[in-house]
Amino acid sequence: MSDGEITNEEPTFDAEGLFDDDYLHFYGPLIDERAQAESEFVSQLLGVSPGDEVLDLACGHGRLANRLAAMGCRVTGLDSSATFLRRARADAAELGVEVTYVDGDMRELPWQERFDAALNWFTAFGYFSDAGNRQVLSEVHRALRPGGRFAVELNNIVELLPRYRAQVVHEVGDDMMIDHHRLDPLTMRSIVERVVLRGGQVRRVPHAVRMFTAPELRDWLHQAGFTDVSFRGEDGGALSTAHRRMIALATRA
Repeated sequence: MSDGEITNEEPTFDAEGLFDDDYLHFYGPLIDERAQAESEFVSQLLGVSPGDEVLDLACGHGRLANRLAAMGCRVTGLDSSATFLRRARADAAELGVEVTYVDGDMRELPWQERFDAALNWFTAFGYFSDAGNRQVLSEVHRALRPGGRFAVELNNIVELLPRYRAQVVHEVGDDMMIDHHRLDPLTMRSIVERVVLRGGQVRRVPHAVRMFTAPELRDWLHQAGFTDVSFRGEDGGALSTAHRRMIALATRA
């Protein structure tokens, strides 16, 4: 490939290497403490009620899925990380809720017109090639019933770019996770070399995630068959340049 040529090759994505016990060690306490508030927020955004069928796509360790189930929803969580799914099932048992957890690929969903609502939360979209990412949206559309709602939560790139850093460090005690970032303007992927230093061991995990503007993601959702696409910030208000998070809401016609 010549310099400057755009490629649609599948980027490096090691789900087991990226989303594992190290991830939970560094991120778990931070994201778990706001899980209840976020699950209530998601419930309101999607307009779900007890008894509704909800798909948590890339459900991780079940922090939202289990709480949505506690609200009375019939929840299915799909993820490709065996580590996360083990934790999700254990937490569901501890909370006394029933969630169907499925080990699977977002690009190949085994359902058709099954769900009343679907969510993809905490930048869990954009890890594949553009063709693969588009396939995820098409699969969600197929899995939803007519009138079903879909929520995707990502970084707000307009707010992120001015503070985009080449290096981000997370520390827990003597352990460190160092992310070296590089933004590719041709593919709009944030390319990351993650270095984990934990318990005297060093591990490297490369990965990349696609970044989106609202107009681009809106077009992708429309092309996948969704209608009524709108955008919110993390507070539920209309998306602005001040919001750190971007939430796309869409409906299957």
